[in-house]
Amino acid sequence: MTFLWPPFLLALLLVPVGIWLAVRVDRRRRGRVTDLVGAPAAPDVTARRRILDRLPAALAVAGFTVLALALSRPQAAVALPRLEGTLMLVLDVSGSMAANDVAPTRMEAAKAAALQLAERRPDGVVIGVVAFSDAGLAVQAPTSDMVEVEAAIRRLAPARGTSLGSGILASLAAIDKARAQTPADYYSNRSPEPTASPVAAAPGSDAATLIVVLSDGENNASPDPLVAAQAAADHGIRIVALGVGTTKGATLDLDGFHVDTRLDEATLQGLADLTAGSYSLVAGGDPTGAVYDALARALVVRQEPLELTALAGAVGLVLLLVAAGLSLVRGGRLP
Repeated sequence: MTFLWPPFLLALLLVPVGIWLAVRVDRRRRGRVTDLVGAPAAPDVTARRRILDRLPAALAVAGFTVLALALSRPQAAVALPRLEGTLMLVLDVSGSMAANDVAPTRMEAAKAAALQLAERRPDGVVIGVVAFSDAGLAVQAPTSDMVEVEAAIRRLAPARGTSLGSGILASLAAIDKARAQTPADYYSNRSPEPTASPVAAAPGSDAATLIVVLSDGENNASPDPLVAAQAAADHGIRIVALGVGTTKGATLDLDGFHVDTRLDEATLQGLADLTAGSYSLVAGGDPTGAVYDALARALVVRQEPLELTALAGAVGLVLLLVAAGLSLVRGGRLP
């Protein structure tokens, strides 16, 4: 258990102070009664009677203790079942994405398509973002917070070379990391323990996970994108490839060097075919239908923080009410 406002735990120090004051008041009251009626004979009180007499006070102490804990806003990690799908947006941020054969540029067209996917996210789908140039970089882990996802997409800009394979592998690593936070039980499709020699899943068998690659398909750095796609296929994860650019291409001026760049549809189609996914162009189309129609949701259990302030407050109040009721019934006064 953790606390959102730990300094308020100092309120627990008021509980023993309250007990001390209550004892003093009770002794003073008993002393006044003795002064008025004289010293009473020692009553023959059974152990059960003593427990019942002290129960209201004990319940009151417990109630104040729980209320003091409630002030610090306790929270606990709770395993909650829910339907969830995972979507990884893998965006090409290589230098060729600055080409303007798609208005205004390939990079802006890819970002617009990614933002459209984030804005139309169905309930229960978490989205992660991976950007790649000559190396894969996990920008945003899978989350349901679309403010973070959209901010990660908007700050992307063209960079260096292209390693399409690194982008795919980085997305697989982000998916594995997110799944590691899911307890292994009958709600999840993960095995309780990994086998020594994992058996490759059938391509496309993980219907609740999808990798969306937004790229012009050009690759000039290792690893081989088809090898990376085979790793995704072995995980049962499909790749939906969204081509950004045209086959006619454009010429880029990179520090005085003129570089021709064009859409490599063969590579993107190969990624899709290898993983039982699909390929389509970004320009002139709406990617949300092709993506979300292919994404199912699976029942999983995730550890999530749950604030217990309301529960603690309710328990403390119930304890105080029970203590007051018992004290009024047995002694005609509050504890």
